Amino acid sequence: MASEIPDFYQSYASYKRYETPNIGRKQIARFDTEVWGPAAFSTQCRVLELGCGTGAFLAYLAAKGMTQMVGIDHDPALADVVPENVRSAFRCADVWTILADPDLGQFDRVAMFDVLEHFTADEALRLLQSLRPRLNPGARLILKVPNAARPWALQYQFGDLTHRTAFTPLSMRQLADAAGYEATHVYAQRQGSRRRMITDALVHRFLSWALLTPPEFWSANMYAVLVAK
Repeated sequence: MASEIPDFYQSYASYKRYETPNIGRKQIARFDTEVWGPAAFSTQCRVLELGCGTGAFLAYLAAKGMTQMVGIDHDPALADVVPENVRSAFRCADVWTILADPDLGQFDRVAMFDVLEHFTADEALRLLQSLRPRLNPGARLILKVPNAARPWALQYQFGDLTHRTAFTPLSMRQLADAAGYEATHVYAQRQGSRRRMITDALVHRFLSWALLTPPEFWSANMYAVLVAK
């Protein structure tokens, strides 16, 4: 049966409509709030991004003045899409191959945004375990995945046929613990204009009051910061 399943990654470039990202003040402010602060980045960090995609986060790091970064993705179509100023940091490689390469070195921060859901639960466990030898003392992992505890996340989780595992805040903590990490922060991604965020907050406050078992938080996507035990 498995041999009959089409490889959806073969058409991923056309499905995603890859475009070179333009990182401006709005994008920098968003990454500052969602990633830089919670994961305690500094310009001295050496950063590994797995599943770097079109290179938006790499470009953000460059805008922050960082130079020690490596971005990994398996899709060769991205080589000409990643912004030119960070293209030298991009490597097209299989994640298992690159993590087994002794020349890769160690890192202070590892980022995986919209990546972990592409793996089975067993593969996600193996991935986090494989990263441990690549971490410097005090290193942090920061992950972003759809928040399957909330119905609004369905469009993110099931809008891509390459997604294989859904995560909730509880299961993310379970995965972290099994892999030998502590999830120091699991938190919501807040998106949209100030007006929309205020409206969301009011609606979600009502739903949390009305429902017997409301989710931990209502955002469609969530972040987690992990540290090795």
